[in-house]
Amino acid sequence: MSNLLISAEDLRKNISSRGWLIFDVRHDLSDHSAGRRAYEQGHIPGALYLDHETELSAAKTGSNGRHPLPERRDLGALMRSQGLTRQSQVVVYDAGNSMFAAHLWWMLRWLGHENVQVLDGGWEAWLKAGGEVETGERAPSVTEAQALQSLGLPPEPAMPTVDAQAVLANIQQPVFTVLDARAANRYRGETEPIDPVAGHIPGALNRPNTENLQGDGRFKPAEQLRQEYLALLGNRKPEQLVHQCGSGITASHNLFAMELAGLGGSALYPGSWSEWVSDPARPVERS
Repeated sequence: MSNLLISAEDLRKNISSRGWLIFDVRHDLSDHSAGRRAYEQGHIPGALYLDHETELSAAKTGSNGRHPLPERRDLGALMRSQGLTRQSQVVVYDAGNSMFAAHLWWMLRWLGHENVQVLDGGWEAWLKAGGEVETGERAPSVTEAQALQSLGLPPEPAMPTVDAQAVLANIQQPVFTVLDARAANRYRGETEPIDPVAGHIPGALNRPNTENLQGDGRFKPAEQLRQEYLALLGNRKPEQLVHQCGSGITASHNLFAMELAGLGGSALYPGSWSEWVSDPARPVERS
C-alpha cells in the first residue's frame, strides 16, 4: 500500500503498535446520529469516534456552508485532546467509501500532520478481513497536561484553500479550474437533495468522487487514477485545480485520489456549494 492508504490486513498487523491512533468517522448526512450509533455497536479495537457535525465542523452561521472548516487552533486543540502528537501514526476510516475518512485526512494534513492513512475500504474491508470488533464507547487516554502540549505544527496551513471571494473573482478572470465532486445530476442542476439551490459554479468541471473507487469500495489503482485525472486536467497543472462539492467533504475525496495518483498540489474550497448558494448574488449555472 502507499503511505496514504493502508489495507485492513496491514492495519491488523499494526493495531497494537505504540503511537498509533485510529479514528472512526462514519457518518450519514441525512441522519447525523447514525455514525455514533454504528460506532457503539461495533468498531475497530481502540478506535476513537469523531463526529463531522459536532466536532469536525465550526459553528454554522447560515452563510458559511454545512460543514464549516474550524480554525486551525481549534482543530489542533481537538486533536491534542484525542492524543495526537507529532509522532502519532493516524489511521482514519468510515463505513467503506472513504468519503468522510478522506475529509479528516485532508484536515489533518491541512493542520500540518503528515502521518495519516486512510483505511482502504473502511469498516466493510475490516470486517471482510476478519478484524476484531470492539463495542461501546472509548474515551481518549490522555492526561490534561498531554492535551495542553503543543503539537509543534507549522504556523501556516500545509494544504492550500480558496474562499468564495476567490472563486467569484476567478469566474471573470480565470486562474484556476473548479472541479465539482458531486453526482452528475446534482452538478447539472437536475436535482438537489440537500442544498436550497440546484446547479453548479459557472465554469466548473465535474468528476463525481464515486469514480475514484472500485466496486468493493476500495480506491482504484494509483496508475489508473493518474491516467483518468490527467485526461481530465488536459493542459492544466494540479496546482491549477480547486476542488469543490456540497460542503467540502467529497471534494476531499477527489483531492485525496489525486494525491494517491501522484498529482499533488491542488486546493480545496471548503465552503463549497452550500456556502456558494447562501448568497443569491453569486452566479449559478445549470446544464
